[in-house]
Amino acid sequence: MTKAKVAIIGSGNIGTDLMIKVLRTAKHLEMGVLVGIDPASDGLARARSMGVATCAEGIEGLVKMPEWQDIRIVFDATSAYAHKKNSEIAIKAGKQVIDLTPAAIGPYTVPTVNLEAHLDQPNVNMVTCGGQATIPMVHAVRRVSKAVPYAEIVASISSRSAGPGTRANIDEFTETTARAIESVGGAARGKAIIVLNPAEPPLIMRDTVFTFCQGGEPEEIEASVEAMVKEVQSYVPGYRLKQKVQFERVGDNDPLNIPGFGTFTGLKCSIFLEVEGAADYLPAYAGNLDIMTSAAMATADRWVERTQAA
Repeated sequence: MTKAKVAIIGSGNIGTDLMIKVLRTAKHLEMGVLVGIDPASDGLARARSMGVATCAEGIEGLVKMPEWQDIRIVFDATSAYAHKKNSEIAIKAGKQVIDLTPAAIGPYTVPTVNLEAHLDQPNVNMVTCGGQATIPMVHAVRRVSKAVPYAEIVASISSRSAGPGTRANIDEFTETTARAIESVGGAARGKAIIVLNPAEPPLIMRDTVFTFCQGGEPEEIEASVEAMVKEVQSYVPGYRLKQKVQFERVGDNDPLNIPGFGTFTGLKCSIFLEVEGAADYLPAYAGNLDIMTSAAMATADRWVERTQAA
C-alpha cells in the first residue's frame, strides 16, 4: 500500500510528537514537511536532524514548497485562530485536514466512536484531550443503555503538560468537551472539568467519568466499557482502567435532581481511567497530549486505508 505524505503545521510539543509518531509507527503515512513560524524552534531543529523537510514561514511558506504538491493530509497543531485560514488554504488545494485545535470547523471525531461516519469529511476535529479519553467511555455506556440523561467528566493532568495554549483556552476546553460528550458520546447533557495538578513528580493523566443511565444493566455496561478500553488501546497502549466500574442504583425513594434534566432514577456508573503517554517526544506523564496525537494519527491512517481499499 502506497503511503500518503503528510504535513504538520505547528512545531511545538504536539506537532513534534506527532511527527515522531508518523516516522516511527504510522501504518500508511509518510512525513513530508514540519511547518512552524520560529526558525529556531526545537521542533524544526529536530525535524531537520531526522531528515524531514521544514518550513518556518507558516502555511504561506508551505504552499510555495515543491513538497506541497505531494501532500495529501495536513495536521494542524497551531491555534483555533490560525486554523481557520490554514484549513481554507489546505481544503482549497484538495488536501484533507485533521484539526488538533479548538476551532472545530469540521465534525468532532473520536476514532473508536464515530470515525467511520466522517471518512468523507475534508476537515475533522479531534475535540480535546479530555474528550478523546472520556467520550469512548460515555459511548460505551450509552450503546448498552436506553438513555444517558447526564454525563460528567473530570480530567486531571500534570501542570507541566499544560502549555500556554491549554492555559489560555480552559473555557474552550470545557465547553468543547461538554458538547462532544453530548453529540458524540450520546449523553443528553454533558459537563467537563479540567484540573491542572502541580504535584511533583508530575502525575500521569487521570480521568473520572460519571454517567447516569436508564435501561442499562451493570454486567452489560462493564463488558462494554472493557471492550472499549481495548479498542482505544489499539492506538493508545497506555490507556487503561484504574479499577472496575463502580455502580450505584438511584431509586424512586431517593431520586437525584440533575440541573437541566430534572429528576433522575436509574444507574450511576463511575469509571476511573489512567492515560500514560508513549514518550515518543513528550514525557510519559503527558498522556493528555499523547492521546491527541495518537488519535490524529489513527484517523489519518484509517483515511488512507479506506481510500486505497476503495
